[in-house]
Amino acid sequence: MDYKKITETPSNHENLELMDTETILKKINEEDKKVALAVEETIPQVTKLVDALAERFQKGGRLFYIGAGTSGRLGILDASEIPPTFGMPHERVIGLIAGGDIAIRKAVENAEDATNQAWVDLEMHDINNTDVVVGIAASGSTPYVIGGLEEAKRNGILTAAITNNPGAPIARIADIPIEINVGPEFLTGSTRMKSGTSQKLVLNMISTALMIRIGRVKGNKMVNMQLSNDKLVDRGIRYIMEDLGVDYSEAEKLLKKHGSVKLAVEAGRE
Repeated sequence: MDYKKITETPSNHENLELMDTETILKKINEEDKKVALAVEETIPQVTKLVDALAERFQKGGRLFYIGAGTSGRLGILDASEIPPTFGMPHERVIGLIAGGDIAIRKAVENAEDATNQAWVDLEMHDINNTDVVVGIAASGSTPYVIGGLEEAKRNGILTAAITNNPGAPIARIADIPIEINVGPEFLTGSTRMKSGTSQKLVLNMISTALMIRIGRVKGNKMVNMQLSNDKLVDRGIRYIMEDLGVDYSEAEKLLKKHGSVKLAVEAGRE
C-alpha cells in the first residue's frame, strides 16, 4: 500500500533566498498558523490514546516514546518534564531515541535505520503488556520506529503512532494512529518546522491530559510539582494561599512542613 509523502512535497513558497527577513518570518508564521487546525483533527485519536493510557497507568503501566532525530528529541523532552511538573517517578514516562542519549545533542549516523534497536532499547526497561509504546516519526517510515512498534505488537503491547504522513507505515502498524497533516514545510522537507511543532502540541495534549486523568492536578494547578527552585517554591506557596485563604507566612510554613502543595493543602483543611 502506497501513501503520499506530504512531508517531502515542495514548499508553497518559492525563491526563499530572495526574500527579505520580514517576509521570511511572515511566511513561516503563515504556515505555522495551519498547525493547530491540523492537530484539532486528531483529537478523537488522541482521546483514545489518553483513555487507554489512564487505564494502564492505574495498574502501574508506563508510557514509552520512541523516535529518531527531532521526533526522538521531542519524545524525550515531553518525558523529561513529567517528574518536575507532576511529581511522577522518572521511570513512568520514558523517551528513547535512535542512537541513544548521545543523539539528543548530536546526530548519530544511520541510527534510525537500525530496525531491531528500538526493541532492544525497550527490553532494557523490562517492557510488558501493561505499558504503551508511542512511535513518533514525521515521515512515518523510520525503521527504528517501525521495528519497535512491530515487536511491541507481537508481544501484546498497545501501540500508537504520531506521524505527519497519513497512511504511512507506522500509522498502519499502530493500534492508535495519530496522523497530523500539516502540509508541506516552508523549507521543503524540513520536518523540524511544522511537523515538529505539531508533534510537540500532540505530546503536550497526551501527557497533560493523562496526568489530569490520573489525579496529578487539582483544579488547574500543578499541586504535585517538584519544588526544585525558588520560583517553584514561591508558586507553591501562592497556590496554598489561594486554596486555604492564609497569608504567605502561614502557607510557607505548611509547605515546608509537608513538602508538597497537595499535602500542605490537605493538612490545612483538617
